[in-house]
Amino acid sequence: MTTLLEPGQIPQASGEPPRVLLPDAKDVFAHRARRFAQLADGHSLGDYLGFMGRLARAQQRALDAMPAVPVPDDAAKSQSHQHGMPLVPAQSWPPDAAWRTALRAILAELAPAASEAAAATVQSLQSLDDAALDALAGRVLRTELYGEQADRLPFVAAALQLYWTKLAVQLGAAAIAPIDVPGVCPCCGGLPSVSVIGASPEVPGLRYLHCSLCNTEWNLTRAKCTACDAPESSVAYQHIEGDNGLVQAETCDVCKSYLKLVRRDKDASADPVADDLATLALDILVDESGFSRSGPNLLLVPGGG
Repeated sequence: MTTLLEPGQIPQASGEPPRVLLPDAKDVFAHRARRFAQLADGHSLGDYLGFMGRLARAQQRALDAMPAVPVPDDAAKSQSHQHGMPLVPAQSWPPDAAWRTALRAILAELAPAASEAAAATVQSLQSLDDAALDALAGRVLRTELYGEQADRLPFVAAALQLYWTKLAVQLGAAAIAPIDVPGVCPCCGGLPSVSVIGASPEVPGLRYLHCSLCNTEWNLTRAKCTACDAPESSVAYQHIEGDNGLVQAETCDVCKSYLKLVRRDKDASADPVADDLATLALDILVDESGFSRSGPNLLLVPGGG
């Protein structure tokens, strides 16, 4: 069974940092759009970043228009907590029709100003029926982001992101308990796209992982690899020579993975998704050094950009 809940408040004992930071439903994608616009100015990928900013604005409008969606009832939440599982796991929680409504609203807003290539992808998505869209959604939720029709997946992911963001906000932080696998999102089970230092002014020096799907952030100690729990001695940080270190690649010599680290303590306007896509050169650098990315950016077409 499901029920509808109002947004909750972050539970926090006196002197203890919050375990979970929920997205701000009124501004999460709007802030991202502003950051994309800022980063696009003078950037070699300026046109791409500008388009992603328009996508983020469309996401915010679709989220603003989205009605309340079904969430787990008390029995389901209790069972999830008992077994240390995410509340609305991406691979098994059935999204209702609201996500497709959001997708179609996003596509309608993007179509008039899209480039020729993007316009063709938008039009192809607009022609698909519900079953075909649900099949593409399944690929995104399983993070099967390669192969045929990969150019369609970021648009589908954009709608799924705002749908799961809506779920997270409605559940409220009080409902989101720790789970058995600390490196995945306790709300939806998604992988982190990046980690963030200074996720909010209240936690300036702590590391939070940023969910690639629902925009929830959860605290994880900085003294280990986010993917394999290897100790700090196995972790190193790389950045592009000459930049200010706002975005770094945290690499692990044990599992040979990396995850970007966004230093919002250096620039509060930084955004996990926008600053990640604006630093694809860093991904190339660490990939050529033999490291593989441990968490996806769902808005990136693999091999594209």
